[in-house]
Amino acid sequence: MSNQHKLKILREDELQKRVAVVLGTRPGIVMLSPIIRELERRNLEYFVVHTGQHYSPNMDRQFFEDLKLPDPHYKFEHVQHCQYHGEQTAEMLKGCEQVFLKEKPKIVLVGGDANTNLAGALAARKLHIRVGHIEAGERSYDWRMPEEHNRVLIDHISDFLFTTNEKGRQNLEKDGVLGQIFITGNPIVDAAYQNLEIAEETSCILENLGLGTHNYFVLTLHREENVDIRERLEGVLKGLQAVGSQFQIPIIFPTHPRTFRRLQEFNLLEKAETIKYLRIHKAIGYLDFLKLLAHAQLVFTDSGGVQQESCILHVPCVTLRDNTEWTETLEIGANTLAGTDPEQIVAGAEGMLQASRTWHNPFGDGQAAKRIVDVIEKELRR
Repeated sequence: MSNQHKLKILREDELQKRVAVVLGTRPGIVMLSPIIRELERRNLEYFVVHTGQHYSPNMDRQFFEDLKLPDPHYKFEHVQHCQYHGEQTAEMLKGCEQVFLKEKPKIVLVGGDANTNLAGALAARKLHIRVGHIEAGERSYDWRMPEEHNRVLIDHISDFLFTTNEKGRQNLEKDGVLGQIFITGNPIVDAAYQNLEIAEETSCILENLGLGTHNYFVLTLHREENVDIRERLEGVLKGLQAVGSQFQIPIIFPTHPRTFRRLQEFNLLEKAETIKYLRIHKAIGYLDFLKLLAHAQLVFTDSGGVQQESCILHVPCVTLRDNTEWTETLEIGANTLAGTDPEQIVAGAEGMLQASRTWHNPFGDGQAAKRIVDVIEKELRR
């Protein structure tokens, strides 16, 4: 048979009344945990595809155990060895396509802006399976960021666009997307509330690190535009050195494996280890991190997810980026942009330490998963 005759799409009458949930990064697992719980609660037929994008499988496996989630039905083991965006996305696209051809889901859900989500959405779109994009409509307008490419592309090939708030809806309408738009809130709020309750009961991270409440700062750093460029990484270290000298408060730094490797490659690890008040630790589990964040006086981060979580938990945030897709955190005074300039990092800390912590959470009321699954369940029954 010729290759032309092997090309495959799925007809409407072939699709089964089941949902595919595609994830592959730790933030994705966290975001989608309330969705999985809601699908379970309603006894809807679903399966989870873990693309394996995260290259430290033990760490994200720990997420499933800590969050009491069922193991993924499919896991792509080989993706962790891919080095480049195109290679990684292509392997995940291939894997998702094979799974979808076998399972024939009626809807594929993706959440966020990682390569995983683009691969899952594109595989579904090519097979004529409906795509639901959770956290749709977010924009940083920074085309240096692979996440910005991904989120725009996913929005334009999705059938159901679940936005955090009115800002997301406006962005989607301005972009002229074809799918249906639903303002649902963000399930990261559901996740923060649900998972912090588990963390407070099970985590001993504060005791293990000898910390109290609101007497330390937290630092996370992992984005490639920061850690893969020596000058920017060094700028962050200089900024944190100045912060430590000025405030004389421990800065807890659970180090992402990628960041630790770059510190070694750039010969900056020894310098980082000698910075007074900066305490470098191996990466910690999600529940430990959530508890650590919830009781911090201040957080420095380049993570979109941590910007959201700190806002939800009313912890002032200094973002080590030149822009953010979460502009609402800036507008309500929960966050400030410092980039990687040492003076701006210190100024950001000074300003955010005076924040009132009384801002209104702009990401929703913790009922996003229910609203999203309402739409999905209605579509399954259509």
